[in-house]
Amino acid sequence: MNALPLEPHARVLEIGCGPGVAARAVAARLDTGYILAIDRSATAIAQARAAAVEEIKSGRMSVRQVAAEDFVLQAHEEPYDLVFAVRVGALDGRHPEAGQRALRRIAMATKADARLFIDGGDPLRELPLPRS
Repeated sequence: MNALPLEPHARVLEIGCGPGVAARAVAARLDTGYILAIDRSATAIAQARAAAVEEIKSGRMSVRQVAAEDFVLQAHEEPYDLVFAVRVGALDGRHPEAGQRALRRIAMATKADARLFIDGGDPLRELPLPRS
């Protein structure tokens, strides 16, 4: 997570968090910032929630079960500054149709200058968000 351009006040979205290891590492680097870790798997979300009790309690982190292509901001939820995903099929090219839907949803949930980083097994790379 050291390769991400994190600011201590950033609002960060992790897509495909699995058991939450990366999200906890990001939360540790945030002061007034916040990370939302999402995953389509109920099992992964349960593992992430169980492992991140302190981070969640501090208000720096939360988890939500939702697929990237279905993600929307909840009422009163602020848009995100930075988004990252590690080995998420919808974003690393394995499922292009789902990837296009996910990119549109991510764009709607982020600030105009937000950045998206994908790690599909290659070095971390930045992708542009579709803005209409």
